[in-house]
Amino acid sequence: MSDLVLPAPPIPTVPVEGGGRFPVRRILCVGRNYAAHRREMGGDDRDPPFFFAKPADAVVPPGADPAYPSMTGDLHHEIELVVALGSGGANLTPAEALGAVFGYAVGVDLTRRDLQNAAKAKGQPWDAAKGFDGSAPISAIRRLEAAPQGRIALSVNGQARQAASVADMIWNVPEIIAEASKLWTLAAGDLIFTGTPEGVAALVRGDRVRGEVEGVGALEFQVV
Repeated sequence: MSDLVLPAPPIPTVPVEGGGRFPVRRILCVGRNYAAHRREMGGDDRDPPFFFAKPADAVVPPGADPAYPSMTGDLHHEIELVVALGSGGANLTPAEALGAVFGYAVGVDLTRRDLQNAAKAKGQPWDAAKGFDGSAPISAIRRLEAAPQGRIALSVNGQARQAASVADMIWNVPEIIAEASKLWTLAAGDLIFTGTPEGVAALVRGDRVRGEVEGVGALEFQVV
């Protein structure tokens, strides 16, 4: 018999290609991991990666549409390769980190840019700008032997907005996981959004978004 005083909330999940569902433990995100986007947002050197988080229930599974969030007039899209971990650990080497990967997905980091800029100006945290409800649309997870290196792109209403190569990332997949494992003990169920290329821009209600990563898949949704 459970001694919980309230019903336990459901575990957020993401479908896996070929069957089954991936239980989401938490979501970590890497900031400014493409050189052109780093210059776009300010800065141009290879600083160590920095991380921020979204709650697990921020995921929007494929087939669902995220709502335009409250308290913003400047919602931005950020297309990203997402790494899903099947195991974890602390202080992993890059080789050990790559062995922890379960699969990959296409994700969009939705951002209340106006709230983020205001928080930056005051030296405040980004939680309200990055970790709101429905801020992490994601595709089904695909099992792959090697980390993707091909094209990553996003279009809005059929118009190209972002286009680059995953190989352009400043910090690659095993390096990102290894660096994250110095800060947290990673575990199965963790998702890591690996950063976005240049071209981030605003979305409005009714916009149709399509994101894709070569070899991984595609993600489509409408902002409602």
